Amino acid sequence: MKKFPESFLWGGAIAASQADGAWQEGGKGVDTQDLRYFDTKWDKTRRTENRNINMTSEIFTKALAEKEDEHYPFRFGIDFYHTYKEDLALMEEMNMKIFRTSINWARIFPNGDDAEPNEEGLRFYKDLFMECHNRGMKVFATILHYNIPVHLVNEYGGWKNRKTIEFYVNYVETIAKGFGNLVDYWLPFNEINCSRFNPYNGCCIIKDQEKDYISTIFQCAHHQFVANALAIRKIHELLPGSKVGGMIARFTTYPLTCKPEDVMETILEENYKNYFYTDIMARGKYPSYTDRMFDSLKVAIQKVEGDDELLKANTVDFLAFSYYMSMTTTTDVQQEKASGNLVSGNKNPYLEASEWGWQIDPIGLRISLNQMYDRYQLPLFIAENGIGARDVLEEDGSIHDDYRIAYMREHVKQMKEAVSDGVDLLGYTAWGIVDIISCGTIEMSKRYGVIYVDQDETGHGSKKRYKKDSFSWYKKCIDSNGEDL
Repeated sequence: MKKFPESFLWGGAIAASQADGAWQEGGKGVDTQDLRYFDTKWDKTRRTENRNINMTSEIFTKALAEKEDEHYPFRFGIDFYHTYKEDLALMEEMNMKIFRTSINWARIFPNGDDAEPNEEGLRFYKDLFMECHNRGMKVFATILHYNIPVHLVNEYGGWKNRKTIEFYVNYVETIAKGFGNLVDYWLPFNEINCSRFNPYNGCCIIKDQEKDYISTIFQCAHHQFVANALAIRKIHELLPGSKVGGMIARFTTYPLTCKPEDVMETILEENYKNYFYTDIMARGKYPSYTDRMFDSLKVAIQKVEGDDELLKANTVDFLAFSYYMSMTTTTDVQQEKASGNLVSGNKNPYLEASEWGWQIDPIGLRISLNQMYDRYQLPLFIAENGIGARDVLEEDGSIHDDYRIAYMREHVKQMKEAVSDGVDLLGYTAWGIVDIISCGTIEMSKRYGVIYVDQDETGHGSKKRYKKDSFSWYKKCIDSNGEDL
């Protein structure tokens, strides 16, 4: 079996909206994730329902008027804005090779359409990225991880409006010039297929304001595809030789049975949920099955002259994806459902699941890597992978998370298998390398990190960081380049 290449990038990932906090500091404007509401009194069912797949005008308006942050966890995060040096020091102790985080658009342009950028915001990210390099870590920067300045939604309708593309490209040009070669890998959009499966997060639209909700979702997606292509062109122009990728949330799907209808349903699911997005970003055009897909969904979108040529001329240098679980597909509507990242699917009787119902399938990662590499022949990057779980801080400061070690170990083994299969795999950034606010259910108790943060659901706690058992395991994995697991 092949070993991981010596250049393999072991790392960790977070998102600004889930980690930074300081929502009213440093000249930052209000962003769309700042408006997501959470109540500690909710039970598990209500927390699951509160994924904000459908933001309402009532919730949105009320949140805009609220100035406190107790019910809005993304406003306080884990205070990474103030603790990043301490957190990066722990990552350096693990010998991490790369750190993935996102840049908050509202910290650079508070309103999104400002004439000049916020210099304090630019300085924060420049200092952060320099700190990464000083500690021996490359930087993997996500330009947009869901949240946009609220002003763009209120004034222009957000991604529904092509003007948002102009504002986004100005933002991209500003940070490309401002950070330059401090960023080693650029990602214009996090999980670009999220626009379909969690529209408020993915494209910042409010369902009750739309007459044709589904068409609006795909119109927003088209504007994001155009913006993605323009970002690639702009960064390549300003920073020759730079690497700019595309990313989806990978929904790995198996037919529940060998019944031909189930197999065909799986092909359609893969095309409509995954490949539609990567085909456009990697092949530079809307795929041949688009017309039938749009017909079945009753979708109509508008392009302008030059869009198709732009997409064709500006394809991605690599593809990244998040991978947490797999699901099954069948035409039998009575099948039991399982939860997952952004979407739910049918339960697989051969798999166990996390407390939150996400099915654990390490081999599915190898399958996904092979499928995507065979389809595109582009370098791949696992931008997110991990397991959300409740961790217990013992009296002596230890956290025994054998379940996380087991999860990571088995996924790393399958990554190594994929490398032996011939997949060109650039790196792996474990999700929530330090505990952050969960994006889906907005909980702090659903922890992913190998670094524990002493903080509760309302943001209270010492904020002290502790090393979990998985911290030592991951350090050993990195030091041995994936050989000692």
